[in-house]
Amino acid sequence: MKVHQKLSLAVSISALSLFGLLAAGSANAEPGITSNTIVIGQSAGFTGTAAEEVKQATAGAQLYFDIVNKQGGVFGRKIVLESLDDGFEPKRTVENTRKLLNEKNAFALFLYRGTPTTESILGAINDAKVPLIAPVSGATSLHEPMQHYLFNVRSKYRDEVGTAIEQLSGMGLQRYAVLVSNDSFGNDALEGLKQAIKKYKLPEPVVANYERNTVAVEGAVKKIFDAKPQAVLMICTAKPCAAFIKQYREAGGQQQLITLSNVSSQVFLQSLGKDARGLGMTQVFPNPRSSSTQISKEFMTALKTRSELSDSYPTLEGYISAKILVEGLRRAGNKPTRESLVSGLEGMGGYDIGGMSLKYGPNSRDGLNFIELTVIGKDGYVLR
Repeated sequence: MKVHQKLSLAVSISALSLFGLLAAGSANAEPGITSNTIVIGQSAGFTGTAAEEVKQATAGAQLYFDIVNKQGGVFGRKIVLESLDDGFEPKRTVENTRKLLNEKNAFALFLYRGTPTTESILGAINDAKVPLIAPVSGATSLHEPMQHYLFNVRSKYRDEVGTAIEQLSGMGLQRYAVLVSNDSFGNDALEGLKQAIKKYKLPEPVVANYERNTVAVEGAVKKIFDAKPQAVLMICTAKPCAAFIKQYREAGGQQQLITLSNVSSQVFLQSLGKDARGLGMTQVFPNPRSSSTQISKEFMTALKTRSELSDSYPTLEGYISAKILVEGLRRAGNKPTRESLVSGLEGMGGYDIGGMSLKYGPNSRDGLNFIELTVIGKDGYVLR
């Protein structure tokens, strides 16, 4: 064999060996981690009945990520958020999650929206051993039993319902009707209502269902109006909630109305016009405009450079959720793995997020424990 043939063969063998080493190294690398980026995946209903709240929460998260990225990222890696629209439909959430993990190589999942949608991928995240941080749902199923790879941020729906009933019964209002989404979100919150009714020894409420991801509330309006309750609790997403409120007021229903925190966007309130005034609403985050809460002050300062963003509760939720994720990434170290992220988040028990503390630990994924009842003023903004 000629010398140049030997050299050529040697180079080819070396190249093949190097390619094999690179391939092996690539196979062993943690998904979504490069020398300068961390890929985070999100599936949520950018269309559907909760679209506006999804867009605002995502914008709030991106606001915080942009701040971190401008400061050099996390150990020199910038955070890249890959967001896919699932239309608020569980089947599409499953498909998107598969795509995020297999095609986008997401290191972690983040800010999924909804109870049925999030429940649909619990098996997948456990099989893939990938963390999901800050699902926008207060479902008990996401807390009990504790999921190793799932880290909640917001409080439970059942606790929100309990707070609302405690306030209403304290005002002497005892006969209730409830508008409820016909899905696992509605069923979970309804269970919280049953517990509160039993606790305060109140009459059984009138229950009116509507089909999820629709605004078909006409039947519920009639059933609740005919029942003549003293107060109406609404367990629904923004568009059907708005449709119910308008139709109920037009029919002459003047009773106290209360929603849960999942509809607390400024767009929702503005869509109600004069019907927003006096609306009760539970909240699981502090008032974004509060000057007495450190995280709200930090948030409002950050918004000064992004005047196009809403100073709403969903935007603040996204901002806080992103802050928690980033701190978890920092604690995961400069060679992060999914398990080191889990460990980093677990170690954040008691971590102060500007006046609120996290309830994380080896046996807890509960996140924050904050609930207050607010009332909407004549200008469409929260009074308290």
